[in-house]
Amino acid sequence: MKNKKLHLVMAAGAFLLLASCKHATTEKETLPNATEAIPVKIAEVKNENFSREITATGLLTTENEAKLSFKIGGVIDKILVNEGQFFTKGQLLATLKITEINAQEQQAVYALDKAKRDYGRVSDLFKDSVATLEQLQNTQTALDMAQKTLDLASFNRKYASIYATEDGFVNKKMGNEGEIIGPGTPVLTINEIVGSADWILKVGVTDEEWGNIAVNQKATIVFDAFPNKTFNAYVFRKSQAADQAGGSFQIELKVKFENEKPAIGMFGKAAIHMAGEGTAVVIPYEALVQADGSKGFVFVPQQDNSVKKKEVIIQSFNENKVVIQSGVDPGDKVIISNNAFLNEQSKISIAE
Repeated sequence: MKNKKLHLVMAAGAFLLLASCKHATTEKETLPNATEAIPVKIAEVKNENFSREITATGLLTTENEAKLSFKIGGVIDKILVNEGQFFTKGQLLATLKITEINAQEQQAVYALDKAKRDYGRVSDLFKDSVATLEQLQNTQTALDMAQKTLDLASFNRKYASIYATEDGFVNKKMGNEGEIIGPGTPVLTINEIVGSADWILKVGVTDEEWGNIAVNQKATIVFDAFPNKTFNAYVFRKSQAADQAGGSFQIELKVKFENEKPAIGMFGKAAIHMAGEGTAVVIPYEALVQADGSKGFVFVPQQDNSVKKKEVIIQSFNENKVVIQSGVDPGDKVIISNNAFLNEQSKISIAE
């Protein structure tokens, strides 16, 4: 009886095992075939005419930047402006405590009065042949020196105050009231601006691009702070030496903001328009599968329905087209759909 039950259990187990194997085989057969061709669309590489332009990015500043300081050292008495505050030409911005300066100036006044009296007495004695010519000349020299000392003290007193030489605004305040500051130590960093044409976008370009850019060439600039707006500009100045930190050459673009009010440090994207037109090898933007700086990759269909991944050098691009410097030629075909799923072992079928 026990043997009969054991046979029944073994038979049931074998049946379940057979059923499960059959089910697994059925599921495996329903999986998609890994070698199935991937449908793709292709486009032809073209040689197109285009308006040449150089693209670059940079930060906004103004034409005249300055670090204002006192000519002499002393104790800061007042700073009359704050960071970000606008000022007008001739406005008083900061002063030193002038107690010591006034004392020095008064001492120079007393010394000058004494030198005048000494010169007067010796001059009278010289007329009476009592004083010598040398004594007269010495008192004349002392008088001249006293006058120059007073001029110096008066000059220093004048530059114990900082006045604005043009309209502008305070970029950074570098000192505070009550601090002792040395001669020439910056107190305020300011940006002078007269009208909207004094805003400058400083961009970096390569040496080849620098050679193709000329002063007064037109440009257009967009800023993230002003979406959907394009501002006109022109090349104002070219640097004559490369930046030692980055190795690029600096180009300064004067921007016309019209009624907009920008701020120092805004990030801008510039397109400098070159004279005349040129031709370039162009592919659709969708053909690009990878990009790292100026290097990118595309997939090119082969005659046996395989694909080849090719490296291309990118010259410039926008949301529709990519200008290629090298890697593909006019007349070549590139894949523009489903290329994210491709590798060099893939098989493709070209869709119309």
